[in-house]
Amino acid sequence: MADTCGQVLLGSGLTVLSHPLMYIKVLVQVGHEPLPPTLGRNMFGRQVYQLPGLFAYAKHIIKIDGKSGLFKGLAPRLCAGTIGTIVHGKVLQKKKYHLNYSKDSKFTSDIHSYKLLPLNESRFTTKEMIARSCATIVTHPFHVITLRCMVQFIGREAKYSGVFDSIVTIYREEGILGFFAGLIPRLLGDVFSLWICNMLAHFINAYAIDDSTSHTGEIKNCSQAVTGFFASMLTYPFVLVSNLMAVNNCGLAGGLPPYAAIYPNWLHCWSHLSQEGNMSRGNSLFFRKLPAGKMYAIEQKRFF
Repeated sequence: MADTCGQVLLGSGLTVLSHPLMYIKVLVQVGHEPLPPTLGRNMFGRQVYQLPGLFAYAKHIIKIDGKSGLFKGLAPRLCAGTIGTIVHGKVLQKKKYHLNYSKDSKFTSDIHSYKLLPLNESRFTTKEMIARSCATIVTHPFHVITLRCMVQFIGREAKYSGVFDSIVTIYREEGILGFFAGLIPRLLGDVFSLWICNMLAHFINAYAIDDSTSHTGEIKNCSQAVTGFFASMLTYPFVLVSNLMAVNNCGLAGGLPPYAAIYPNWLHCWSHLSQEGNMSRGNSLFFRKLPAGKMYAIEQKRFF
Protein backbone atom coordinates (compact mmCIF):
# COMPACT_ATOMS: atom_id res chain seq x y z
CA MET A 1 0.00 0.00 0.00
CA ALA A 2 2.81 2.37 0.90
CA ASP A 3 4.57 1.60 -2.38
CA THR A 4 1.39 2.36 -4.33
CA CYS A 5 0.90 5.68 -2.52
CA GLY A 6 4.50 6.59 -3.23
CA GLN A 7 4.09 5.76 -6.91
CA VAL A 8 0.89 7.81 -7.08
CA LEU A 9 2.54 10.85 -5.46
CA LEU A 10 5.61 10.59 -7.67
CA GLY A 11 3.52 10.08 -10.77
CA SER A 12 1.28 13.04 -9.90
CA GLY A 13 4.30 15.29 -9.44
CA LEU A 14 5.77 14.28 -12.79
CA THR A 15 2.37 14.73 -14.44
CA VAL A 16 2.07 18.31 -13.19
CA LEU A 17 5.60 19.16 -14.33
CA SER A 18 5.18 17.59 -17.77
CA HIS A 19 1.64 18.79 -18.45
CA PRO A 20 2.53 21.98 -20.39
CA LEU A 21 4.74 19.88 -22.65
CA MET A 22 1.92 17.42 -23.35
CA TYR A 23 -0.54 20.28 -23.88
CA ILE A 24 1.60 21.89 -26.57
CA LYS A 25 2.37 18.51 -28.12
CA VAL A 26 -1.33 17.70 -28.47
CA LEU A 27 -2.06 21.05 -30.13
CA VAL A 28 0.75 20.44 -32.62
CA GLN A 29 -0.50 16.89 -33.23
CA VAL A 30 -3.94 18.11 -34.26
CA GLY A 31 -2.28 20.60 -36.61
CA HIS A 32 -2.81 23.89 -34.77
CA GLU A 33 -0.12 26.38 -35.79
CA PRO A 34 -1.04 29.78 -34.33
CA LEU A 35 2.29 31.39 -35.23
CA PRO A 36 3.54 31.76 -38.80
CA PRO A 37 6.87 30.24 -39.81
CA THR A 38 9.97 32.41 -39.60
CA LEU A 39 13.13 32.38 -41.66
CA GLY A 40 16.04 30.87 -39.77
CA ARG A 41 19.04 28.61 -40.17
CA ASN A 42 19.40 24.89 -39.51
CA MET A 43 22.37 23.18 -37.88
CA PHE A 44 24.23 23.23 -41.20
CA GLY A 45 23.79 26.97 -41.62
CA ARG A 46 21.27 26.76 -44.45
CA GLN A 47 18.29 29.12 -44.45
CA VAL A 48 15.00 27.34 -43.80
CA TYR A 49 11.52 28.35 -42.70
CA GLN A 50 11.12 27.22 -39.11
CA LEU A 51 7.97 26.67 -37.06
CA PRO A 52 7.69 27.94 -33.48
CA GLY A 53 9.16 25.54 -30.96
CA LEU A 54 8.12 24.61 -27.45
CA PHE A 55 8.99 27.89 -25.75
CA ALA A 56 7.51 30.15 -28.46
CA TYR A 57 4.29 28.10 -28.38
CA ALA A 58 4.17 28.29 -24.56
CA LYS A 59 4.59 32.08 -24.66
CA HIS A 60 1.70 32.29 -27.11
CA ILE A 61 -0.59 30.30 -24.80
CA ILE A 62 0.45 32.37 -21.77
CA LYS A 63 -0.27 35.57 -23.70
CA ILE A 64 -3.84 34.42 -24.32
CA ASP A 65 -4.78 32.40 -21.21
CA GLY A 66 -2.07 33.27 -18.70
CA LYS A 67 0.27 30.80 -17.03
CA SER A 68 -2.66 28.76 -15.74
CA GLY A 69 -3.64 28.19 -19.36
CA LEU A 70 -0.73 25.77 -19.71
CA PHE A 71 -2.52 23.38 -17.34
CA LYS A 72 -5.81 22.83 -19.14
CA GLY A 73 -6.90 19.22 -18.79
CA LEU A 74 -4.68 18.58 -15.78
CA ALA A 75 -7.47 17.34 -13.46
CA PRO A 76 -8.66 14.42 -15.66
CA ARG A 77 -5.04 13.56 -16.44
CA LEU A 78 -4.26 13.32 -12.72
CA CYS A 79 -7.32 11.10 -12.30
CA ALA A 80 -6.09 8.87 -15.12
CA GLY A 81 -2.61 8.63 -13.63
CA THR A 82 -3.83 7.79 -10.13
CA ILE A 83 -6.38 5.19 -11.22
CA GLY A 84 -3.96 3.72 -13.76
CA THR A 85 -1.24 3.24 -11.13
CA ILE A 86 -3.65 1.50 -8.76
CA VAL A 87 -5.11 -0.78 -11.47
CA HIS A 88 -1.65 -1.65 -12.81
CA GLY A 89 -0.43 -2.59 -9.33
CA LYS A 90 -3.51 -4.65 -8.52
CA VAL A 91 -3.30 -6.64 -11.75
CA LEU A 92 0.39 -7.38 -11.20
CA GLN A 93 -0.34 -8.54 -7.65
CA LYS A 94 -2.79 -11.10 -8.97
CA LYS A 95 -0.33 -12.22 -11.62
CA LYS A 96 2.81 -12.61 -9.54
CA TYR A 97 6.04 -13.19 -11.43
CA HIS A 98 7.35 -16.77 -11.51
CA LEU A 99 10.64 -16.37 -13.34
CA ASN A 100 13.17 -19.19 -13.69
CA TYR A 101 16.54 -17.85 -12.66
CA SER A 102 19.76 -19.81 -12.92
CA LYS A 103 20.64 -21.82 -9.79
CA ASP A 104 23.53 -19.60 -8.78
CA SER A 105 21.41 -16.41 -9.04
CA LYS A 106 20.42 -14.60 -5.87
CA PHE A 107 16.94 -13.18 -5.49
CA THR A 108 16.43 -9.51 -6.27
CA SER A 109 13.45 -7.40 -7.18
CA ASP A 110 15.22 -6.03 -10.24
CA ILE A 111 14.51 -8.63 -12.92
CA HIS A 112 16.71 -6.87 -15.45
CA SER A 113 19.84 -7.71 -13.44
CA TYR A 114 19.64 -11.30 -14.68
CA LYS A 115 20.12 -12.97 -18.02
CA LEU A 116 16.61 -14.25 -18.29
CA LEU A 117 15.72 -16.95 -20.75
CA PRO A 118 13.68 -15.63 -23.68
CA LEU A 119 10.72 -17.68 -22.43
CA ASN A 120 10.91 -16.06 -18.99
CA GLU A 121 11.26 -12.62 -20.49
CA SER A 122 8.22 -13.33 -22.66
CA ARG A 123 6.23 -14.35 -19.60
CA PHE A 124 7.20 -11.19 -17.75
CA THR A 125 6.39 -9.01 -20.76
CA THR A 126 3.03 -10.74 -21.21
CA LYS A 127 2.07 -10.06 -17.59
CA GLU A 128 3.23 -6.47 -17.84
CA MET A 129 1.28 -6.11 -21.09
CA ILE A 130 -1.91 -7.36 -19.43
CA ALA A 131 -1.44 -4.97 -16.49
CA ARG A 132 -0.77 -1.97 -18.73
CA SER A 133 -3.64 -2.81 -21.04
CA CYS A 134 -6.08 -3.05 -18.13
CA ALA A 135 -4.88 0.30 -16.80
CA THR A 136 -5.16 1.89 -20.25
CA ILE A 137 -8.71 0.63 -20.82
CA VAL A 138 -9.92 1.78 -17.39
CA THR A 139 -8.34 5.23 -17.66
CA HIS A 140 -9.00 5.93 -21.34
CA PRO A 141 -12.20 7.92 -20.67
CA PHE A 142 -10.15 10.37 -18.60
CA HIS A 143 -7.55 10.48 -21.38
CA VAL A 144 -10.27 11.43 -23.87
CA ILE A 145 -11.52 14.20 -21.58
CA THR A 146 -7.95 15.48 -21.14
CA LEU A 147 -7.40 15.75 -24.88
CA ARG A 148 -10.70 17.47 -25.52
CA CYS A 149 -10.08 20.00 -22.76
CA MET A 150 -6.80 20.84 -24.48
CA VAL A 151 -8.15 21.02 -28.03
CA GLN A 152 -10.76 23.57 -26.91
CA PHE A 153 -7.96 26.12 -27.09
CA ILE A 154 -8.26 26.11 -30.90
CA GLY A 155 -11.90 27.23 -31.09
CA ARG A 156 -11.97 28.98 -27.70
CA GLU A 157 -14.81 26.69 -26.57
CA ALA A 158 -15.80 25.75 -23.03
CA LYS A 159 -17.73 22.58 -23.78
CA TYR A 160 -15.55 20.39 -21.55
CA SER A 161 -15.11 22.39 -18.35
CA GLY A 162 -14.79 19.74 -15.64
CA VAL A 163 -14.40 16.01 -15.17
CA PHE A 164 -17.98 15.30 -14.12
CA ASP A 165 -19.55 17.71 -16.63
CA SER A 166 -17.37 16.25 -19.40
CA ILE A 167 -18.51 12.72 -18.53
CA VAL A 168 -22.15 13.80 -18.78
CA THR A 169 -21.52 15.61 -22.09
CA ILE A 170 -19.78 12.67 -23.72
CA TYR A 171 -22.38 10.16 -22.55
CA ARG A 172 -25.28 12.36 -23.70
CA GLU A 173 -23.82 13.04 -27.17
CA GLU A 174 -21.88 9.85 -27.99
CA GLY A 175 -22.90 7.18 -25.52
CA ILE A 176 -20.49 4.72 -23.90
CA LEU A 177 -18.40 4.36 -27.06
CA GLY A 178 -17.50 8.04 -26.87
CA PHE A 179 -15.37 7.36 -23.82
CA PHE A 180 -13.24 4.92 -25.79
CA ALA A 181 -12.56 6.95 -28.93
CA GLY A 182 -9.04 6.20 -30.12
CA LEU A 183 -8.58 3.28 -27.73
CA ILE A 184 -7.55 0.61 -30.28
CA PRO A 185 -4.51 2.41 -31.75
CA ARG A 186 -3.45 3.44 -28.25
CA LEU A 187 -3.56 -0.15 -27.03
CA LEU A 188 -1.70 -1.41 -30.09
CA GLY A 189 0.97 1.25 -29.63
CA ASP A 190 1.44 0.35 -25.96
CA VAL A 191 1.69 -3.37 -26.71
CA PHE A 192 4.15 -3.00 -29.60
CA SER A 193 6.27 -0.50 -27.65
CA LEU A 194 6.48 -2.78 -24.60
CA TRP A 195 7.47 -5.88 -26.60
CA ILE A 196 10.01 -4.03 -28.72
CA CYS A 197 11.57 -2.38 -25.68
CA ASN A 198 11.76 -5.48 -23.49
CA MET A 199 12.95 -7.87 -26.18
CA LEU A 200 15.66 -5.52 -27.44
CA ALA A 201 16.80 -4.76 -23.90
CA HIS A 202 16.91 -8.48 -23.09
CA PHE A 203 19.09 -9.42 -26.04
CA ILE A 204 21.41 -6.46 -25.47
CA ASN A 205 21.80 -7.25 -21.77
CA ALA A 206 22.16 -10.98 -22.35
CA TYR A 207 24.48 -11.07 -25.33
CA ALA A 208 26.12 -7.66 -25.75
CA ILE A 209 27.06 -6.79 -22.17
CA ASP A 210 29.73 -8.63 -20.23
CA ASP A 211 28.68 -9.18 -16.61
CA SER A 212 32.31 -9.23 -15.52
CA THR A 213 32.78 -5.55 -16.34
CA SER A 214 32.24 -2.82 -13.78
CA HIS A 215 29.07 -0.71 -13.72
CA THR A 216 27.11 -3.50 -15.37
CA GLY A 217 23.88 -2.43 -13.67
CA GLU A 218 24.17 1.15 -14.88
CA ILE A 219 24.89 -0.03 -18.43
CA LYS A 220 21.82 -2.29 -18.41
CA ASN A 221 19.61 0.52 -17.12
CA CYS A 222 20.97 2.74 -19.87
CA SER A 223 20.22 0.10 -22.51
CA GLN A 224 16.67 -0.16 -21.18
CA ALA A 225 16.24 3.61 -21.54
CA VAL A 226 17.69 3.61 -25.06
CA THR A 227 15.49 0.75 -26.24
CA GLY A 228 12.48 2.45 -24.66
CA PHE A 229 13.19 5.63 -26.60
CA PHE A 230 13.67 3.64 -29.81
CA ALA A 231 10.41 1.76 -29.27
CA SER A 232 8.50 4.99 -28.62
CA MET A 233 9.83 6.44 -31.87
CA LEU A 234 8.68 3.40 -33.84
CA THR A 235 5.22 3.36 -32.31
CA TYR A 236 4.63 7.13 -32.32
CA PRO A 237 2.14 6.96 -35.25
CA PHE A 238 -0.20 4.93 -33.02
CA VAL A 239 -0.08 7.67 -30.39
CA LEU A 240 -0.79 10.35 -32.99
CA VAL A 241 -3.72 8.49 -34.56
CA SER A 242 -5.18 7.67 -31.14
CA ASN A 243 -5.13 11.30 -30.03
CA LEU A 244 -6.65 12.50 -33.29
CA MET A 245 -9.47 9.95 -33.10
CA ALA A 246 -10.18 10.94 -29.49
CA VAL A 247 -11.10 14.47 -30.58
CA ASN A 248 -12.39 13.74 -34.09
CA ASN A 249 -15.98 14.82 -34.72
CA CYS A 250 -16.61 15.57 -31.04
CA GLY A 251 -18.21 18.96 -31.60
CA LEU A 252 -15.03 21.01 -31.15
CA ALA A 253 -13.59 23.19 -33.91
CA GLY A 254 -10.29 21.31 -33.71
CA GLY A 255 -11.98 18.06 -34.68
CA LEU A 256 -14.38 19.26 -37.38
CA PRO A 257 -14.15 20.51 -40.97
CA PRO A 258 -12.79 22.72 -42.36
CA TYR A 259 -10.10 22.52 -39.70
CA ALA A 260 -9.92 18.73 -39.58
CA ALA A 261 -11.29 15.87 -41.64
CA ILE A 262 -13.85 13.46 -40.19
CA TYR A 263 -12.59 9.89 -40.11
CA PRO A 264 -15.00 6.92 -39.96
CA ASN A 265 -12.37 4.87 -38.11
CA TRP A 266 -8.73 4.96 -37.07
CA LEU A 267 -7.53 3.10 -40.18
CA HIS A 268 -8.84 5.90 -42.40
CA CYS A 269 -7.09 8.42 -40.16
CA TRP A 270 -3.84 6.45 -40.46
CA SER A 271 -4.17 6.26 -44.24
CA HIS A 272 -4.89 9.99 -44.56
CA LEU A 273 -1.93 11.01 -42.41
CA SER A 274 0.32 8.63 -44.29
CA GLN A 275 -0.70 10.05 -47.66
CA GLU A 276 0.00 13.59 -46.45
CA GLY A 277 3.32 12.62 -44.86
CA ASN A 278 2.15 13.66 -41.38
CA MET A 279 2.80 10.44 -39.46
CA SER A 280 5.44 12.13 -37.29
CA ARG A 281 3.57 15.40 -36.71
CA GLY A 282 4.20 16.61 -33.17
CA ASN A 283 6.95 14.08 -32.53
CA SER A 284 9.47 16.88 -32.01
CA LEU A 285 8.86 20.29 -30.47
CA PHE A 286 12.32 21.62 -31.27
CA PHE A 287 13.93 22.49 -34.63
CA ARG A 288 10.59 22.27 -36.40
CA LYS A 289 10.72 23.17 -40.07
CA LEU A 290 8.03 24.05 -42.56
CA PRO A 291 6.56 20.86 -44.12
CA ALA A 292 7.56 20.43 -47.75
CA GLY A 293 4.85 21.41 -50.20
CA LYS A 294 2.59 22.93 -47.52
CA MET A 295 1.02 26.40 -47.47
CA TYR A 296 0.30 28.30 -44.25
CA ALA A 297 -3.27 29.58 -43.86
CA ILE A 298 -3.33 32.58 -41.54
CA GLU A 299 -7.11 32.47 -41.01
CA GLN A 300 -7.24 28.83 -39.91
CA LYS A 301 -3.77 28.79 -38.36
CA ARG A 302 -2.74 25.50 -39.94
CA PHE A 303 -1.03 24.09 -43.02
CA PHE A 304 -2.60 22.76 -46.20
